Amino acid sequence: MNGKVFFAGFGLVLLLVFTGGAFAEAPKRILSIEAYDMLNTVPDTYLIDVRTRAEYQFVGHPINAYLFPYLLWTGKLKKKDGQYEYGVNKKNRAFLKEISKVFKKTDNLLILSRDGTRGALAAKELLDAGFKKAYEVEDGFEGAEFPVFEDNHKNKFYRQLAKRNKIHSFNHRRHYGWQWWGLPWTYALNPKFAYPPDLVPSKKK
Repeated sequence: MNGKVFFAGFGLVLLLVFTGGAFAEAPKRILSIEAYDMLNTVPDTYLIDVRTRAEYQFVGHPINAYLFPYLLWTGKLKKKDGQYEYGVNKKNRAFLKEISKVFKKTDNLLILSRDGTRGALAAKELLDAGFKKAYEVEDGFEGAEFPVFEDNHKNKFYRQLAKRNKIHSFNHRRHYGWQWWGLPWTYALNPKFAYPPDLVPSKKK
């Protein structure tokens, strides 16, 4: 064997080993309508809602979606882009542990968030943890804020027009995503799909 070829190949193996996640697989991105079709046609497929408990209950959620919050409310009011909001940036450290108790590494896990942002992070973390089939539902439950374009220049231009002309629903959601497609959703809570730690009875003092 050519020595240069051998050492080049050996070097590549070492690079893959020591860089770890540098070449890690990215989650496959699918739309809500594709996720719903998979739930109805592909065995061992489950929808995981990674939004907060409050979003799951008060905004609504897909029927039969399992709740596993990826980020939690901080409970602190902060100012962002001139507006006040409560922060959702406290990482749920039990996320992987709790999901591993319920699902197999070979299950098809469809990860849904509000607009795909948290879903992408959660799906990537699941893949890195050894789950083989984690999908990012890229349009989320509510979808992106209206209007939205992938081209940032176009996005900025049309947002300026919408704001200047006081277009109805400017900066609102539900112009894309699970709800926009008209897929089944509910406000009702089913203990079967609730976040497992929430079902553990509190210890009596």
